[in-house]
Amino acid sequence: MKRALPLITLLMSGALAPAMAATVYTGDRVDGLAVIDKLDSADFKAGSVTKLYFRVSDQSIGQGWYVPVVVIKGAKPGPKLLLTAAIHGDELNGIPVIQQIIRDTDPQTLSGTIVAVPGLNTPGLLHSTRQFTPNGHGSGGENLNRILPGDLHGGAANIYAARLWSNLFMGNVDISIDLHTQSAGISYPMYVFAETPKARHLADLIRPDVINMDPGIDGTVENTLNAYGFTSVTLELGVAESFDPVMTARGVKGIINVMRDQGMVAGAPDLSGPEPFLGNEILNVKAPRGGFAHVTVKLGDTVKAGDALATITNAYGDVVGQITAPRDGQVLSVATDPRRDPGDTVARLIYWNDKGVCAKTGCPTNKKNPATTE
Repeated sequence: MKRALPLITLLMSGALAPAMAATVYTGDRVDGLAVIDKLDSADFKAGSVTKLYFRVSDQSIGQGWYVPVVVIKGAKPGPKLLLTAAIHGDELNGIPVIQQIIRDTDPQTLSGTIVAVPGLNTPGLLHSTRQFTPNGHGSGGENLNRILPGDLHGGAANIYAARLWSNLFMGNVDISIDLHTQSAGISYPMYVFAETPKARHLADLIRPDVINMDPGIDGTVENTLNAYGFTSVTLELGVAESFDPVMTARGVKGIINVMRDQGMVAGAPDLSGPEPFLGNEILNVKAPRGGFAHVTVKLGDTVKAGDALATITNAYGDVVGQITAPRDGQVLSVATDPRRDPGDTVARLIYWNDKGVCAKTGCPTNKKNPATTE
């Protein structure tokens, strides 16, 4: 059963804004496009594509923070698919995925609505930071993907998150795919966090390398939407701060599979290829001391307890640490930046725990798991 969020939280976040509220235009234009203060995708003409800017919040110099929004309104009714990317400003691979979906989707043959946001964290994108960094030189800041649905009476990051939630997401989503990559210095395969049985169904359609039936973290797009009764997954696509054409193509294919399954576009989902590895527990394997990590395993490798994962060397190349697998599992992530402080993650293993919280009935909502890095 979903854990209901307290009424006071909903009121403060603005999440109980009227469901029928129409799109609100500010009267401004950016790059020739209309600027909105609130989105209601029901307002748009069937069979149309509309590009907008959403004015999320204010900068410290009195100007606005804007995010790009595309509403693709199908000629026929159907579900509302919310696609979001770059809530972490250094995680870029989701942007070309959404751009290609926008380019390739014909609204005349679409049933339902796509609301696509190729870049949620504008200051993070400008500073190439994971966090929301509205001023200064990109230092400090809060993680927008930990504070949803936000708080209109909080600080800058909470207000920004609350406005995304209440004025952009709410009323415009039935199913959601939030696109990420691993953080800088670490690599992921194509990897889906799925919290509920319905989310697991989306994950199977996307055909990643790995599905983690994971209880998730408070305040993420995925977990918060699931808590409100929508169906949402987090899709991880490789490494930070890069565009990977292979990952882009796989991400597009996975989203199209979801659209086909939901009856939004014609055709049957393409489920060819290897079955995803299914896990529900993650183990971080950390550097025993500082130095240069020489990782000897690859993403997707199956390892046994005691197998070598990496060595740590000092500046002269002397081996000062050995890292082995603490248990059996599959390699989920590896360090791409060899510089490791003591306690830094060098690799992650994923495995299935028959007694895990998600093993039989899906995950409870909004349970923290510090091993995950959505």
